[in-house]
Amino acid sequence: MLEVGKKAPNFTSINQNGEKVKLADLTGKNGIVVYFYPRDMTPGCTTEACDFRDNFARLKKFGFNVVGISKDNPKSHTKFIEKQNLNFDLISDESGEICEAYGVWREKVFMGRRGLGIVRSSFLLDSSLKIKKIYDSVKVKGHVEEIIKDIQEIQGK
Repeated sequence: MLEVGKKAPNFTSINQNGEKVKLADLTGKNGIVVYFYPRDMTPGCTTEACDFRDNFARLKKFGFNVVGISKDNPKSHTKFIEKQNLNFDLISDESGEICEAYGVWREKVFMGRRGLGIVRSSFLLDSSLKIKKIYDSVKVKGHVEEIIKDIQEIQGK
């Protein structure tokens, strides 16, 4: 289980363009928000992605980048980015290794059914990939605003 103050797992995977990317290379001047979501094009995931899109300039102003991760393939990510005009990378974790490393691949209940899946979660990391905050079982509404508030507190603004 990951803990605040510990180093987050670095990873190399494929983005929406099929390019190999490393988490460390995607990090902004002061850090990065890594968010895990269940599926491209679904209502909650679309709302969350659009909220990150709409607040991306604010996060960049604080020196933070954003990256979304799901088990969808790069082609699905490309369609999602184009349809929603997203302005950040989406990482494909088809093998589930990144989800496992971050502890977000867990049993969950959806519409009365139990099964394994990505539990919507976010991680606020500093520029050295140290975990500043863990957001587990995220509720979409107000989530990005909560992250921005936490960044402001961390930066003393």
